[in-house]
Amino acid sequence: MRAVTDEKAIVPKIQIQAVSKSYPGDKNPVLALRTVDLSINEGEFVSIVGPSGCGKSTLLYVLGGFLEADGKVLVDGKAIQGPGTDRGVVFQEYALFPWLTVRNNILYGLERGALAPEERARIADRLIGVIGLKGFEDRYPRELSGGMKQRVAIARTLACDPAILLLDEPFGALDAQTREVMQDELLRIWLETRKTVLMITHDVNEAVYLSNRICVMSARPGQIVEEFKIDLDRTIPRERLFTSDAFNKTRNEVWISVRQQALAAEKLNARV
Repeated sequence: MRAVTDEKAIVPKIQIQAVSKSYPGDKNPVLALRTVDLSINEGEFVSIVGPSGCGKSTLLYVLGGFLEADGKVLVDGKAIQGPGTDRGVVFQEYALFPWLTVRNNILYGLERGALAPEERARIADRLIGVIGLKGFEDRYPRELSGGMKQRVAIARTLACDPAILLLDEPFGALDAQTREVMQDELLRIWLETRKTVLMITHDVNEAVYLSNRICVMSARPGQIVEEFKIDLDRTIPRERLFTSDAFNKTRNEVWISVRQQALAAEKLNARV
């Protein structure tokens, strides 16, 4: 007799099913993604790594609703219909409005909603504190450092309270020290909110430090070829974590996988 259970099947927050994407080429279309399958549960932090040109960012833009592709992209079991407020995107370039102050950049998305002005102001003030920019509320982007600008970009995305954060190399343009500060900030925000996060990065250390799952993409046309579960104690300081056996073992395994795909990409480019 089959066991009876009252538990409902858990529907992944994100389902990417057999997604393929081509771009026009000089002679023939260029296949960027080929039948990509990926499921992400609510509250997961998933990073995608792989060689340059493998389609990582293309996959994120498809999920964001900016690009159309073959296959299915589902959020909460429903097909996406272009960009939506349920998915907040942070790009490598800060994309701030230069004529708006820090506060008004954060308020920009909120002003399109139905919240009262007092509630919008409360949210902006809270996020300014979260990103550590109290005292800079009335500064313009030109008066901010790169790390400050990216903090504002993240706060502007968080202001609309999206269920999903899509991060495309969010710290790639920052210097090494600022990048570490921003990684710590993002990790703290994720641990507090447990939003579903998909991040594109070239930095294996960054992926291992921030994620609880890493997906490695193949050389173009991109596919998910390997996954790594990350189970690290993130309550210990970065300095101790980075020198731990667990961190180094995982980092080396991911790096070897990415290296194999990078070598495959070099062979592909040599034939073109």
